Amino acid sequence: MRHSNIKHGSISGRVTPATRFLRPGYAMLLSLLAVFTILVLGFDPNQARATRHLPLELAPEATASFDLPTEPPAAGQPATARTGDIVLESNPDAGEPGPAGEWHEVTVKSGDSLAVIFSRLGIPPLQLHKILTVGGAAHNLKKIHPGQILRLQTDAEDNLLTLEYQVDRLSTLEIRQLEDDYEIATSHRTPERRVTNAAGIINSSLFMSAQDAGLSDNLTMEFANIFGWDVDFALDIRKGDSFTVLYEELYLDGEKIDDGNILAAEFVNNGRTYQAIRYTDAGGHTDFYSLDGKSMRKQFLRTPVEFSRISSRFSTGRKHPILNKIRAHKGVDYAAARGTPVKSTANGKIVHRGKKGGYGNTIIVQHGSKYSTLYAHLSKYRSGLKEGSRVKQGQVIGYIGSTGLATGPHLHYELRVNGVHRDPLNVKLPGAEPLEKKYLDDFNTQANTLLARLDLVRNVQVASSE
Repeated sequence: MRHSNIKHGSISGRVTPATRFLRPGYAMLLSLLAVFTILVLGFDPNQARATRHLPLELAPEATASFDLPTEPPAAGQPATARTGDIVLESNPDAGEPGPAGEWHEVTVKSGDSLAVIFSRLGIPPLQLHKILTVGGAAHNLKKIHPGQILRLQTDAEDNLLTLEYQVDRLSTLEIRQLEDDYEIATSHRTPERRVTNAAGIINSSLFMSAQDAGLSDNLTMEFANIFGWDVDFALDIRKGDSFTVLYEELYLDGEKIDDGNILAAEFVNNGRTYQAIRYTDAGGHTDFYSLDGKSMRKQFLRTPVEFSRISSRFSTGRKHPILNKIRAHKGVDYAAARGTPVKSTANGKIVHRGKKGGYGNTIIVQHGSKYSTLYAHLSKYRSGLKEGSRVKQGQVIGYIGSTGLATGPHLHYELRVNGVHRDPLNVKLPGAEPLEKKYLDDFNTQANTLLARLDLVRNVQVASSE
């Protein structure tokens, strides 16, 4: 669609070329002809107004009138210019008109890159180079993928004037020509946040019950991570355990686009109740806290594998399944499918990565001077990790396999305290820093409000299950 070369916007103090060349004699002759037409043919002003063709498209700010001004404009009023018997009124507050050109809407196809799209539209390669060297958010243009839509505006010589790219539902990238270069801007939309809830009673697994309650997989994983320091979701789950969650849903133009944050959660496990409140302090730090202001996080995760099954516990007198003799089992075995991610249970440094006898492929992580953890029988390691690499709590470091002396895919996990093997399932783990005292009053105010809503949701769930 090719636009007119006339710039849209206000028209200020301009006389058309036709009127510039009207001489007094010609003007008098035209006036006589007009009078003759009225007397002989008759004059219908409404018909004249309807059939007059304007050789330009007026912007909304400009108005046309067939009445000639009889007095000069008052102070502060917009100036007018006559073109024949039409008066064009300018708007002094109108913005600068944008560049005229042709708009192209391009749907990215398989194999497309920005260079391919520019070539297809005849846009000079030098302009692509200038855009990609702008920096900042322009790097997003290197990540376009099939199905996305680009809007490009070009002039008559196929030079790029404007490029619009919707990075995601909330962000749009706009690149606009600025003299011989380009400038970049990103606009962001803020979604509406609505608080909703979910509750359920576990019959088989947390995952299945959460699905039945309408929780997404991501929210279920976040819920498990909140309580993962206190509850082993592979070992501790009991039929009849229950959960209650308050969380946000994100809406844009009335349509749900994603889930937001969990605001408060409760998990009742084997008769014991755990509650967690999301809180952001004045310094911008966000965490989940118990009702007494203690962080739900601990220095160690209770388990390194999500939703797995314990196939062998810590024992000093277990019969080895391959060696067929009594041999201490100084760790816990988690049975799961080959390739299941294995996470470091705490921040630390990798001190061993490689084969280690009957352990097969093994990683050992040192956590300060007191603690270390071992992860054995891995099928492979996470790429980019080596001895000396720093890892964070919850970071994937490898994948479950059956290397070494193993009868099937599983993870063998050990915890050592001052060099001595300890049962990872029963050892008391150190906690994280509690909430600062200066924030406790504000935290308690928010916590009481959220807890009241949790109580209401739980009571409704209990009543409906009876």
